[in-house]
Amino acid sequence: MADVLLGLGGNLGDVPAAFDRALARLEEAGCHVLARAGNWKTPPWGYTDQPPFVNTCVRLETTLTPHELLKLCLDTEIALGRRRSVRWGPRTIDLDILDYDGLVMVTTDLVLPHPFVSERAFVLVPLAEIAPDRRIAGRTVTDLLGRIDTAGIERM
Repeated sequence: MADVLLGLGGNLGDVPAAFDRALARLEEAGCHVLARAGNWKTPPWGYTDQPPFVNTCVRLETTLTPHELLKLCLDTEIALGRRRSVRWGPRTIDLDILDYDGLVMVTTDLVLPHPFVSERAFVLVPLAEIAPDRRIAGRTVTDLLGRIDTAGIERM
């Protein structure tokens, strides 16, 4: 079983309900959710002319390979109404593989750990709730979080 960290986010529709539906799909596909952070209201990142986001993180176990999990996440996004039109733009849901059992991987469609984990407070704040001592790219989540600005992030 692989120990995986996922980031979830969205800013269109009922995002917490979308999280619940996404996690149910993951469970149905054989992933087992071990921990789930609270929901956090966060300012947009990258493309900022859009509504605030809701973000959370989960820790799960799976027998799926990284690419099988990526396909499941992408299929889940589509099933829940995700339409990709603007990079980092508004969305019903986004599922990102943040860390897959400490694996380092670079392929055309998947980079592990996620290349922006250390730059995104909207990921690190909820991730610190469920995996503060997890090492990603050689640093703990707590250490990474202490290095970035968390202004504008509020627990819901």
